[in-house]
Amino acid sequence: MAVHKHISRKLRLAKLGRQTRWAPFWTVPKIYGKGRRVHPGRHTVVKRSWRRIKTKA
Repeated sequence: MAVHKHISRKLRLAKLGRQTRWAPFWTVPKIYGKGRRVHPGRHTVVKRSWRRIKTKA
C-alpha cells in the first residue's frame, strides 16, 4: 500500500477498524442483567481480523 493514502481510503479503513472493536463494557449488564458475566466482544457485529479476512478498501 502506498505511503501517502487518499483521504477517502483512509476514512474507509478507519471505519473498518472501528467496527472490529469490542462493544462498550456497559452493554453487558444492560443486555443480560447485573449477575451475568459475558465478554463484550460478543456484542460486536463485525468480527474481522487483519490477518484472516481482507477488505476491499
